[in-house]
Amino acid sequence: MITKEEISEVLEGYDLDKITIGVLGSHSALDICRGAKDMGFRTMVVCQKGRERTYDYYYRTDKSKGIVDQTIILDNFADITTPEVLQKMYDNNVIFIPHRSFEVYVGFDRIENEFLIPLFGSRSMLRAEERDSPRNQYYLMEKGGIPYPRTYKRPEEIDRLVLVKAPEAQRKYERAFFFASSPDEYYRNSERMLQEGKITEEGLKKAVIEEFVIGAQFNFNYFYSLLDQRLELLGIDTRRQTNLDGFLRLPASQQLEVQKYVDVRAIEAGHIACTVKESLLEQIFELGEKFVRVARNEYPPGIIGPFALQSVFIPGPPKEQAIVFDISLRVQGSPGTMFTPYSAYLYGQSLSVGKRVAMELRKAIQENRLAETVT
Repeated sequence: MITKEEISEVLEGYDLDKITIGVLGSHSALDICRGAKDMGFRTMVVCQKGRERTYDYYYRTDKSKGIVDQTIILDNFADITTPEVLQKMYDNNVIFIPHRSFEVYVGFDRIENEFLIPLFGSRSMLRAEERDSPRNQYYLMEKGGIPYPRTYKRPEEIDRLVLVKAPEAQRKYERAFFFASSPDEYYRNSERMLQEGKITEEGLKKAVIEEFVIGAQFNFNYFYSLLDQRLELLGIDTRRQTNLDGFLRLPASQQLEVQKYVDVRAIEAGHIACTVKESLLEQIFELGEKFVRVARNEYPPGIIGPFALQSVFIPGPPKEQAIVFDISLRVQGSPGTMFTPYSAYLYGQSLSVGKRVAMELRKAIQENRLAETVT
């Protein structure tokens, strides 16, 4: 694992008046670049051939327009850890912002051991998102007293409707889902998925069997300021998923018919900014505070900057309760966050995740505390 001391040595070679915000060209890169430019930083996007035009053409800086100052175009995202690329980022004083695509395409081993560039956030915590890792998100929720769906170690334990999450056969970073309400149904559905080539035997062994909680889904997008020791709620969103959204718009009778020949998938395609009634906000903040505390105890110095708790509100009695079913330990991937009112209640303007990150980095530089915010 790259150490804090190694990152401090890198920072010693940086010109702090010429910091560049770097990001992988996917997921939330435009959100991050817009926020960086708003706070006076230069921007660099690392792209993969065939996926670069968004950043290298449509949003490339052109005089007073655009938000991407530089691009690095690679054959594969994983090449980001080659000495030549790392040197170019070092020469441009890059602070890199991790997001989900960075984790997926570069991989945790390279991020932890080869990517010798300062990351805004907690490098050691990123892997905890993976459910088959030690001290993963389930471990953190259990230790932190955060309610989450019941999980099952063996199919024979299934006694209610569950959602089985296994890696896809072709795209292992995406999850294939199927439902089951009994051990027999689990084996029938898993065998069908195996025969159709959607999952593998190896992937099925790693699958998580999780109680399916029925309720209203919301993603709570937070920001924890290490500089101010304060938790902020930046915004709330929900997701649009293909082709699940279209399936759910059909009458129940047609759903039963369509599922015979349509493979229902829940791949995220977009986000919808939304709000909750104010009586739920205290509970949302309490969940965030619990996570901040357990992260600090288990992965010191804990969470730095953005994170999200993906949750379901279920009805009482005595009152609605949020059940957390997934955690994002980096930039959440919801550009719609800025179109909710929660950051404006604090700052007088609604902030994107990217701008809030850039604000924290600007303050850290001004207060000579940059080393505290990167790992």
